[in-house]
Amino acid sequence: MGIHPTAVVAEGARIDPSVAVGPYTVIGPHVTIGAGTTVGAHCVIEGHTTIGRDNRIFQFNSLGAVPQDKKYAGEPCELVIGDRNTVREFCTFNIGSPGGGGVTRVGDDNWIMAYVHLAHDVRVGNHTIFANNSQLAGHVEVDDWVILGGFTVVHQFVRIGAHGMTAMCALLFADQPPFVMSQGQPAAARSMNFEGLRRRGFSAERISAVKAMHKALYRDDLTLEQSRARIADLKEKMPESAPDVDMMLSFLEQVSPQRGIVR
Repeated sequence: MGIHPTAVVAEGARIDPSVAVGPYTVIGPHVTIGAGTTVGAHCVIEGHTTIGRDNRIFQFNSLGAVPQDKKYAGEPCELVIGDRNTVREFCTFNIGSPGGGGVTRVGDDNWIMAYVHLAHDVRVGNHTIFANNSQLAGHVEVDDWVILGGFTVVHQFVRIGAHGMTAMCALLFADQPPFVMSQGQPAAARSMNFEGLRRRGFSAERISAVKAMHKALYRDDLTLEQSRARIADLKEKMPESAPDVDMMLSFLEQVSPQRGIVR
């Protein structure tokens, strides 16, 4: 435990005494690391980066580097990582940009595998799993409980709704609504993540409502507006599903006409 004598920690960095830092890691002056976090060997943590409690950051990661954005001019943007995340080897998380709110944010309890890239202004929720080589462009938003298959590539500004899943090598150019499973290049909706919902304790009524939402969006040849109206009716028919329906409707209300949803 503690900071290895070969690590380079800049004056001004705020590191809890319980943090472990591995050999040859470099930590910049504007970095904060919370209690119980471990940082492996040969990492570079720089910029205005805040890392919470009990994270496990493996070796060879680059966290807090400037965005890969030609418009960036040295503004003090941030990377904020929550608690209890696992970050495996060779990941690159960039700080935000002035044009996107200035913050790249990762929530809590995420499992992020090797070679994952989070570009500037990405927002990641809680309890997600990103398999190896998932690549997120700038301004992407990923909600809670999402699973990205290996080599998933997400276009800038795309949103992925809660409880969704992508297959290996999926290429997302459009928003993926909650619960949807997608596959392909470009990605197309294949089903809903029913097995994941069962594992998370969804009741039979809630799962039936998700099936009905899938039918409205993808099976009945409705426009997006017609699908939203059909989905809204489910709250009266299946009261237990009201939070799930509200989440779906909120997501669909924010879909860009230019981008649309995966079909």
